[in-house]
Amino acid sequence: MPGHPSHLRADARDNRQRILDAAREAFATRGLGVPMAAVARRAGVGMATLYRRFPSRESLITEVFADELTVCASVVDEALADPDPWHGFRAAIEKVCAMQVADRGFTEAFLTAFPEAVDYERARTRVEEGFGEVVRRAKAAGRLRADFAMADLMLLLKANCAIATGPEEEAAAASRRLVAYLLQSFRAEHAEPLPPAPPLTLDKLISPPAR
Repeated sequence: MPGHPSHLRADARDNRQRILDAAREAFATRGLGVPMAAVARRAGVGMATLYRRFPSRESLITEVFADELTVCASVVDEALADPDPWHGFRAAIEKVCAMQVADRGFTEAFLTAFPEAVDYERARTRVEEGFGEVVRRAKAAGRLRADFAMADLMLLLKANCAIATGPEEEAAAASRRLVAYLLQSFRAEHAEPLPPAPPLTLDKLISPPAR
C-alpha cells in the first residue's frame, strides 16, 4: 500500500526512521506532551516532512509504542505459559513495572485512547484480558490473595508511574523496592482484610490523546 515503509524511497525511509527514533527518545524522557516541533528538530527534519510521514500526533505515538505494546503482550503470554501461576503473576508485574520506569511515555501511551488505531486498541485489550487470566490462575492456585482486584493493579501502575519521573537509577531502585513490597502484600499467605477496592478500571484511566 502507498506510504507503507516498504514502498518508500531510501531517503524517505531514512527520514521516517529518524523521526521514529527521535520521537521514541523524546517520549521516553519527556512524556507524550513533547511538542511535535521538538521531535522534528531532534530528527533533523522539517515539520512538513514529519507530517507527511505521520499526519497526526496519534499516528506517531501508536507507531512508536506498537513494539512496546507487543512486548507487553508477550510478557502476559509468558506469564500464562508459566506452569507456576504465582511465578507468572510476579514476573509479569516486575517486567511491566520495569518497562514503566525505562520509558515514561509507555504508561501514557497505554492509558491513552486511540480509537482510529484499531490494531493498537486490539493489542491493549489483549493485554488487559490476558492479565485478568493471569490473576485468575494465581488465585485458583491459592497463591494470590482472594480479594485482589484489577483496581489493585491500577494502583500499582499509578504509584510506579509517579516513581518513574525521578532520575533513572534512583527510579529503577525505588520501583524494584515498591514492587517487592506490594508483591509480598499480594500473597495469599497471612493475608488480612483490606478496605474495599477503589472504583479504578482501565477504562476509567484511559484518556483522550493530547492535541
